Amino acid sequence: MFKKILIANRGEIALRIIRTCREMGIKTVAVYSTADRESLHVKFADEAVCIGKPAGAESYLNVPNIIAAAEITNADAIHPGYGFLAENAKFAEICGQNGIKFIGPTPEQIRLMGDKVTAKETMIKAGVPVVPGGQGLLPSLEEAKRIAKEIGYPIILKATAGGGGKGMRVVWAEEDLERNYDMAKNEAAASFKNDGIYMEKFVEEPRHIEIQVAGDRYGTVCHLSERDCSIQRRHQKLVEESPSPFMTPELRKAMGDAAKKAASAINYESVGTIEFLVDKHRNFYFMEMNTRIQVEHCVTEEVTNFDLIKEQILIAMGEKISGLDYEPEMHAIECRINAEDPYNDFRPSPGKITTLHQPGGHGIRIDSHVYAGYVIPPYYDSMIAKIIAVARTREEAINTMSRALSEYVIEGVKTTIPFHQQLMKDENFRKGNFTTKFLETFQMK
Repeated sequence: MFKKILIANRGEIALRIIRTCREMGIKTVAVYSTADRESLHVKFADEAVCIGKPAGAESYLNVPNIIAAAEITNADAIHPGYGFLAENAKFAEICGQNGIKFIGPTPEQIRLMGDKVTAKETMIKAGVPVVPGGQGLLPSLEEAKRIAKEIGYPIILKATAGGGGKGMRVVWAEEDLERNYDMAKNEAAASFKNDGIYMEKFVEEPRHIEIQVAGDRYGTVCHLSERDCSIQRRHQKLVEESPSPFMTPELRKAMGDAAKKAASAINYESVGTIEFLVDKHRNFYFMEMNTRIQVEHCVTEEVTNFDLIKEQILIAMGEKISGLDYEPEMHAIECRINAEDPYNDFRPSPGKITTLHQPGGHGIRIDSHVYAGYVIPPYYDSMIAKIIAVARTREEAINTMSRALSEYVIEGVKTTIPFHQQLMKDENFRKGNFTTKFLETFQMK
């Protein structure tokens, strides 16, 4: 049993981890930048250490300061949350070198799945379906033209070290290839210090459906069913739900088996997510693996009644998992509440929250770190809360979410609450008729 865990993160996920640790009887250490001094995760942890200035590079990505904070507080493990250092193999390695347990997969497992080309090659060997495309990195524009002609347009260029839509370009015709090829490489280099890109066939009218998995160090893996993340803007998820309205029992079994095969192929130990693209004919293709806890893990927790953070900690302590697969027992929908203006191209809206009233009632869960008087800093991701509605059916979950959103009051900054209110009333959304392209035609009223 860990005696003390340092949480190398901020905001709602840091607070979420603190809560599970407290239930498990484990002491916690919060780290914070000078901009986050008044954040709730700092107030609720047993100890707190300032690790630097507001910029992420000087605080939440500052490995020496984080390791020093763990050493001076005698923390025996570090939980990275999501984002920042959560999928940084070097950081996981450094933790081990300093006698601190990294709560997550091994450095080698992170590396295998972190590089998209290596991950795809690993999945091909494991027999997991992948999107058709060239093998390996594109060495030149001429080779890109040759492969594109071979697999047929449209194609998509992706950064091998990428994520969050960075270094990603869809190309519909050969005359657009050179421009997008250069843009993808330049953006990849700027975002990840790695300009390597690869090509895949672009799947039209896809859904983005991911499978939650867990594995232990003894070779046992299981899945906890799917989350539909198709409602997204510029590859950033806004709404997630489980079960997917597109799912069938046969598809769930096939995708669940493929996800377990993917995790087993790298002897995965921790919780993680296998992300798939699913076309309109219900063919599915491996996209990537997230070797960390996901923002949207709460959706799975609510439909399976399973604490994924606790499971992640237990696996890191060497506990065995049951190996049982879990299917949704309820329907859950999560809306990400961002400090952004949906009437102004989702422009970030940092600042002071002057009034806050959070909804409640049966079937509502809110994960958030903000309060009235809290100042949202401009240095980090704009998400300030996640609201999850749970009910027996999808229709009931949507109605519960609509009711809760009507009660949600945040003043002083702009938020995405109006967007979610309108989405819950949209006829196509309510019918489950949507793909990842849904928001390209959705208009705010």
